[in-house]
Amino acid sequence: MTDRPPFARRGMPREPVMPRGDAVATFESYQEAQAAVDRLVHAEFPLKEVSIVGSDLKSVERVTGKLSYGRAALAGALSGLWVGLFFGLLLVLLSPTGSPLFIGAAALIGAGFGLFFNIAVYSIGRRRRDFTSVMQVMASSYSVIVSPEFANRARNVLEGPRAP
Repeated sequence: MTDRPPFARRGMPREPVMPRGDAVATFESYQEAQAAVDRLVHAEFPLKEVSIVGSDLKSVERVTGKLSYGRAALAGALSGLWVGLFFGLLLVLLSPTGSPLFIGAAALIGAGFGLFFNIAVYSIGRRRRDFTSVMQVMASSYSVIVSPEFANRARNVLEGPRAP
C-alpha cells in the first residue's frame, strides 16, 4: 500500500509542490495560456515539463439575482425532485416487486421535502442574504512555466509563426 492520497493521478507528486522553472510566456486569460500549451502539444514538446501557474488570485462573487420565497421554494422543489427521482429509480431497480409508481411517488415526496427545507433555510437567513450569486477564483495573470533545460525550445515554439 502506498501513502498516495486516494484520488491522486499517476505521475502527480504526492504532495502539492510549486512548479519550478522559467516562465516562457505570460497571459491575461487562462484560455490564452491553454492555447500556448496546445501549441507545445502540437510541437511534440515533453508535456511533463510544462505547468500553468495563476498569480494574484482573487475571489469574485457575481450577483445573479434577487432571492425570494418563491425562488427558494422552486429551487428546493427542483433539487428535491431530482433526489426523489434517483431514490425512486433505485428502489424500483433493487426491489423485485417495485412498481414504476414508486418513482413518481418518491419524486413528489422529494420535491415536497426540498421545497419545505429550502423555505425553512431561507426564512432563517432571510435578512442576511437576499440574493443569489456565483463564486469564482480568478487570477490576474497566467504564466506557462517550463523546466530550465526545455525553456529555450518552448520559447521558440511559442514565438514561431502562428497557425491560422
